[in-house]
Amino acid sequence: MRAEELKGHLDAMLLAALEGGPRHGYAVIEALRAGTGGRLDLPTGTIYPALRRLENAGLIAGSWSVVTGRRRRYYRLTPAGQRALAGRRADWRDFAATVSAVLEGGPCPDPA
Repeated sequence: MRAEELKGHLDAMLLAALEGGPRHGYAVIEALRAGTGGRLDLPTGTIYPALRRLENAGLIAGSWSVVTGRRRRYYRLTPAGQRALAGRRADWRDFAATVSAVLEGGPCPDPA
């Protein structure tokens, strides 16, 4: 899957990848890859700027740690990030149901 296909959804997926606890940047990439059976294999040039953007927005917090002699930045969800993730999940469910209704000819969900 190409990065441009993810526009508007990458931030929510990064927040979800951090929901289980703090991770360093490469572990976030691995979580996305593993969670999608390898279909989502995004380059660091896509992930790290997005992590910085989420950190600047106060949705995640980063801290430095040294592990086996290597300095790594770990990221965790903030309370604001948890709220944002819940909202984005709700938005995604509504969007996916609406698009499915159009593409598959089913009923469109009532707006909440």
